[in-house]
Amino acid sequence: MSLKLGDIAPDFEADTTEGSLHFHDWLGESWAVLFSHPKDFTPVCTTELGEFARQKPEFDKRGTKLIGLSVDKVGDHQGWMQDIKDVSGQDVNFPMIGDHDLKVSKLYNMLPAEETETEGRTAATNATVRTVYIIGPDRKIKAMLIYPMSSGRNLAEILRLLDSIQLTAKHPVATPVNWNPGGECIIAPSLDDEQAKDKFPGGWKTVKPYLRTIPQPAD
Repeated sequence: MSLKLGDIAPDFEADTTEGSLHFHDWLGESWAVLFSHPKDFTPVCTTELGEFARQKPEFDKRGTKLIGLSVDKVGDHQGWMQDIKDVSGQDVNFPMIGDHDLKVSKLYNMLPAEETETEGRTAATNATVRTVYIIGPDRKIKAMLIYPMSSGRNLAEILRLLDSIQLTAKHPVATPVNWNPGGECIIAPSLDDEQAKDKFPGGWKTVKPYLRTIPQPAD
């Protein structure tokens, strides 16, 4: 079955560069970003992992753990981590799953379930292993972003999306197009005006009857 938003993120046990882990136990009460790579020693992914390492303090501020995955053995990851440091100046400071048996990639619908060949695979063979999953403390998938091999991920957008998801998990609001933290928000359509008065006694701007905007609620 294909994964969709709101599904429980599949649990698994895996070897990583920081030792064996049980995913749901490792997640604990945190948010998580799980991001995958089709092969070690690939150029776009090398730049991405360095940037994730550089931006880790921003994810830490948001109570969010990082975990990477690549379709190679943990031993191969160790050599790749040196390349990542050479390129970016950053040590990889989060676990990287060794998914040489394709177990996690198949579990997360990044490769067909019937795929069995593990040796001799190329990045092109694994091209679909280019996904970002944002997972909440309730273990549910909150967002999925899928990238082609030729386009590097934009971490500013991943952080912006995480900010939006965390804000809307706390307050009955939505975020409009091009929203950034501190920007105006939209009152959730599920609240009628009477309910909105209780939640937002300061009032709102009515753009359309279904589009009511307020300043970003304070945490």
